[in-house]
Parts: sequence; C-alpha cells; structure tokens
Amino acid sequence: MTRSAPAIVPTVLSAVFAAWLATSGAPAAHATDLYQYAGECVSVRDVATGRYLALQGAGYMMQPSAPDATPFRMQATALGSYLLYGPDGKMPAAGLFNGVIPIAQAGPTADWKLAVGVAGLRLTNVATGLNLSVNLGGQLTQNQWPNARWSFESATGCSTFPEISVDVDGVPSPAEDPSAEVRGMVDAHVHVTAFEFLGGRFHCGRPWSPYGAQQALKDCPDHGTFGGLAIAENLLSTGSPSGLHLNQGWPDFGSPVLKGWPRHDSLTHEGTYWKAVERSWRAGQRIMVAHLVENRALCELYWLKKNSCNDMDSIRLQAQDLYALQDYIDAQFKGPGKGFFRVVTSPAEARAVINAGKLAVVMGVETSQPFDCLYREGVEPCSTEDVDNGLQEMWDLGVRSLFVVHKFDNVFGGTAMDAGTNGILVNLGNKYMTGRWWEVESCPEGDRDQTPASIAGLGSSSLTALAGNDPNQSAFRPELAAAAEEELPTYPPGPVCNVRGLTELGEYLVNRMIDMGMIIETDHLSVKARDRVLDILEARGYSGAVTSHSWGGPESQVRLQNLGGFVSPYASTTNRYISEWQAAKATRSDNFQWGIGYGADTNGLGKQAAPRPGALLSNPVTYPFANFDGSATVQQSQWINRVWDFNVDGASHYGLFADWIEDMRNVAGEEIVNDMALGAEAYLQMWERAVGE
Repeated sequence: MTRSAPAIVPTVLSAVFAAWLATSGAPAAHATDLYQYAGECVSVRDVATGRYLALQGAGYMMQPSAPDATPFRMQATALGSYLLYGPDGKMPAAGLFNGVIPIAQAGPTADWKLAVGVAGLRLTNVATGLNLSVNLGGQLTQNQWPNARWSFESATGCSTFPEISVDVDGVPSPAEDPSAEVRGMVDAHVHVTAFEFLGGRFHCGRPWSPYGAQQALKDCPDHGTFGGLAIAENLLSTGSPSGLHLNQGWPDFGSPVLKGWPRHDSLTHEGTYWKAVERSWRAGQRIMVAHLVENRALCELYWLKKNSCNDMDSIRLQAQDLYALQDYIDAQFKGPGKGFFRVVTSPAEARAVINAGKLAVVMGVETSQPFDCLYREGVEPCSTEDVDNGLQEMWDLGVRSLFVVHKFDNVFGGTAMDAGTNGILVNLGNKYMTGRWWEVESCPEGDRDQTPASIAGLGSSSLTALAGNDPNQSAFRPELAAAAEEELPTYPPGPVCNVRGLTELGEYLVNRMIDMGMIIETDHLSVKARDRVLDILEARGYSGAVTSHSWGGPESQVRLQNLGGFVSPYASTTNRYISEWQAAKATRSDNFQWGIGYGADTNGLGKQAAPRPGALLSNPVTYPFANFDGSATVQQSQWINRVWDFNVDGASHYGLFADWIEDMRNVAGEEIVNDMALGAEAYLQMWERAVGE
C-alpha cells in the first residue's frame, strides 16, 4: 500500500532519531518518577533537538528557547498519564492524519501516558496508541516509533485546571506509632460506587472522572429540561412520577435560591465527588465503609442501562471502581500509596493507615442477592458450597462487611419491610424477585418492623398502569401486569412483623462470616431474622457486628452493644441524630470502648441531612470553624461560583457532613463531638475482636 507524504515524513525523522540514539553514545536516562509531575507547571523540551513545544495558531511548533515555550499544567488522569493543560485551556490532542491539534475538551485524545526511554520520556496517546513526535517541519505529530525524546522543565505562567475546591486548611498529622490509638469520625455506610448500580444510567454524575469535575458532575441527559423527564428521581423524592427540578450540575450547580445539584434531597445525583470526600477527611473523618450496592429488581425495572443487572456482576465492577478511584487520587498526590484514600482489608492495616494521616476505606456489600443466591418459589436455593465460594470471592475482592439481607426477602432470611410509597415499590420488587408478596404476623414483645401499605388499595388499574403498554421496556412490567390479575395483599394496622426469619442457609452464612472474621451488618433484617442472628453472635461471643444506618430496633441495639458491636445511626437531621446518640449512649456497655459513628447513606436512595429548622436564627453554623481536634480550619464550601451554607443547604454534598457535625456541636455541645471522635477507635477495636487481634 502506498503511503501518503504526511505519514512518511515523521516516520523518516523517527528512524533518523533512533539511529542517532544508537550511534551517539547518549547516556541511559536516570530512573524517573513518572508520577512526580502531577499538578506541576512545566515546559516540554525535545531532547533530540533541544527545542521547546509552543502553541502557534491552530497547531504546535518547536521553538529554540525556553522563553518561547508554552507552559503546561500537568493534570494527572491516572497513574503516569496526563493532560497538558495550556494557559488558554487548550491541550495537545490527537488529530486527523496522525496530527496533533489544540482542543479545549478534555478526553482520551488529549490524554498522554508517560514511559521512560533511553534518552528521555515517551508520551503515548491514550486514544490512538501512537507516540508524540516531531516532523521535519518542526510540527508535532504521532507515530509508532518509540520516540522517548521528551523532558519536562519547571516553568511559570500555567493556568489552573478547573476543579472543585476543598476549603479546609490543614491535614491530619501522622502518628509516630502506626499501632497507636486513633481519633476521628466513622461513616459506616456510604455508596461511593453507586454510579454503576441499577444498570449504570440511573445515577447522574460520578465521584471522579479522569478528565475532572466538568466531566464527572454532568447531569443525566434523560432528565430533560428542568428534570421534567426524571421519572425515577421524581418518584423516589416525591412519590409522583411527574415533577420539576433544576438539573444544573457543573459548573454552576444552580444557586442558593434555584438549587441545582447536588442537593440534600436529591436521590439520583452524585454526592460523593472525591474532593468532597477529601473535605470530610481533612475535617476529621478517619474511616469510611464504602458499600458496593445493587438492586436487581429496580435495575430491571429501569429502562436505561449499560451494565448487567446481575448482583455479583455489579459488585465485581464496583470493586474495580473503588480501587480505580484510589489510584486516581494517588495520581493527584504524585504516586501509588501517596493519596489519602486507602482501601484496607484488616484492622491492623486500617489503624496504620489512619496513623499515617489518611482515610481508611473498608469495602462492604449491600445487595439483596449475595452470591446470586436466588430465592423464588420452585427454584432450588444455593448450597453451602455456593456460600463458601461466594464468601471467598468477596473476600478476595477486599470485602470485609456484608449485609445478609437487603430490601427483599432472600434465601438467607426475611427483610425489614418499608412503609408508605417506598413500601409499595419495594413490595412490588419483592413480588417480582421472589414470586411472593410480603407476609406479616403480630410482632413479639420488643422491636418491630415497619408496617407496609396495602397493595390492594392501589387497585388492579394502578398496577396495570405501572406495568405500561410495552412489555419489552422492562422485565418487571409483565410481572406487574400479571400481579394485577391476582388477589392483592391487605395489611392490618401496625405493629406487624415479617413472618420470614433467618433460614438454615442464613445461619450457615452467619457462622461462616464469624469463622472468617467478617463484619456482619444487622440492618435490613426482619425482627425475627435479626433476633436469630444476635442469638448466634451471643452464643459464639462475637463482636464483629454493626447497625450502620438505623434499620435495627432499640432492643436489638442493646444486645449488639453488649456484644461489643458498633452503633452508627443514620445521618439524618441534626436533632434526630442527637436523639439516637443519646439513646445509644444510655445503653452502652462499660466492657468496651465507647464511640459512635454515623451512616450517611449518600448515593443510596436516602435523603441526606436537611438544614436544621430555624438554624439561621438559633445557633447557626458560622464560618470558618475549627474541626474536632483543632488540627484544621473548615471554611465555607465553594464549588466554582456556588457557595454552600449548611444552615440553608444541609448536607448537599459529602464534604458538608463536617458542617453537620459542627451544627450538632452548636446544639448538643462538645460531648457529642467527642463521642463521635472516639468512633474510629471503637470501630477498630470491634474489628480487632472479630479477627482475634
């Protein structure tokens, strides 16, 4: 095949350069830290010619001296990969015919992976796989030759890559002893990877993008103008499929009056952007339990998707995402292990991470079908061998905390039922997944489930309407249509409890988790199932159990604390959390370290902490304020032009939980903050007892 002239010229030049390297006796390059350039302002020099890269008009040309060079901000996209962000926001990117052109939209064509060569660095384009080179006319081009000919020199005059600010002055100080006691807050329940669940197109935004906040914090295209087409958002937030919301994310995020997103009451928009997590860590958080989450029924109901609805497929994908986020943060901090976000797999590792001044991230799983163990009429349940293999796979992924049951009855036990509109939706999901509606009975003395709303009250026409006219839109819809023809359940006034308790296979699972030293999540279990789990824990003297977001009951919480388990109420309103803290502290055990966590449940289809009513007039959060131990000063959070005020906005993004804690200090005093600061040590001691350390 005949080559065109534009392809021949760079190839010839590269061959000449390769020959020069072979004959010139050029010294081998010293070992180079490929990660050191993150955030640095540099000029790009061609080692072969001594000339410098400069933007000229619609292209890039080599110039003879450093003053003529274009300064670039090295914006890390991954470990060892970068955007070269120019002072006008333009970046060198792969163009047509192996050219290199300036573009303003970050993406794979502007992404360059570094490698060390004999005489310098090689820059390989992520999109094309070709290497950065220079043609005979002094213009940038790409070709397949090694072209390890580049170096970076310190420069001035760079623009700052657009990013979210943290607005906290100070970072945790490392301790001299990695095994020392720790202090700080615990979020025992958050969903950082929920952007992948329910098929991957349900959730707007994600906690990071290789190409920054402007890519990560974009609204869902299917929400339409002012959220008019956001059926799932409207249904979950208001109970009605119709409604409007300002769907403005990056770069304006709405305004204090017309609020875009993130918002404390929005259930389908990203709340854990990594810079918000950094704010929370700097302000005092030391442990995060990041639950991988899936709900197959809702996934199959929702008509937009790109991912599998299979629970375990989703869990595997989200585990990879969590490690990818760790790597991305490492890249911003100049190398592997240097970022603040560290996935840990043992209490000793978590303690060492915290004492190194970083955030210990424990991987958990919250799904209704662990190990793909389907519970349905006429379907053979999983075997004990399936449970063993499934637990081992999760362990190998790094999972250390696990829900036995989530939203639906499963092969391991019954669920704690929902009430109201959510209860109707979840009961429909239970019918779809198991072939059965929830069945109830009178509650024993003590704890109780929520009382579900009667499905019969909807009428068959409502179910048919929910089913829709297109049976191909969702696997759930034919099921709803069929359900409309059945006798629909009616539930008596409460209190009522789920008839389903812990199954024989559920008992096996709990005992195997104890054998492995895993943390057992007791929330979402029916009263009958939770009582039996606690019986097993008490019989074996096992401390490794938590209630992480207020789905237990007061009596089971007392039993859990007497075992040395960990209590972490849902981070709802300021006043409600204070009440739950007071109740937990009143029933704590003197045999174990006291400390309390919170469960933000961010991205988990639960509303975040709302602004306290009357806060602006009574003990408002005032900015700046000192964090729990005085090691950091927390400024008012500002994302580009949007300023967040907890007194008005509540915990609209994850970083504002620091402000929520300050609000509780204003209402309840230092005692509650001190107890929360003891949470990290109490959690680690619980985990250490579980694994026998």
